[in-house]
Amino acid sequence: MVDDILERLEAIIGDRRRNPVAGSYTNRLFNDGREKIAQKVGEEAVEVLIAALGQSREEQIDELADLFYHTLVLMEELDLSLDDVKQRLRERHQPR
Repeated sequence: MVDDILERLEAIIGDRRRNPVAGSYTNRLFNDGREKIAQKVGEEAVEVLIAALGQSREEQIDELADLFYHTLVLMEELDLSLDDVKQRLRERHQPR
C-alpha cells in the first residue's frame, strides 16, 4: 500500500485516466486536453504567487495543494512520474 499522499494521488490520477469516472474533475481535465491542463498549472502557479505575497498561511497551503494536484495531472498527461522527477532531483543533488 502506498502511504505517501503524493504517490497515492498520482495513482488515483493515473487510474482516472485509464478508468474514467462520470463527473470526475480529473477526467474533465483530461478531456480538455494537454493545453488546458498546462494552462491550469500556470493559473495555479500565479495563485500561489498571489497567496505568498499577501494571503494567510491557510490560503497559501490551499493554493500550493492545488498546484501540486494540477502538476500531477499534467505529469500524467505527459506520461511522467514522481519517480522521474525524484530521480532528476537525486542526480542534481549528488555530491560532486
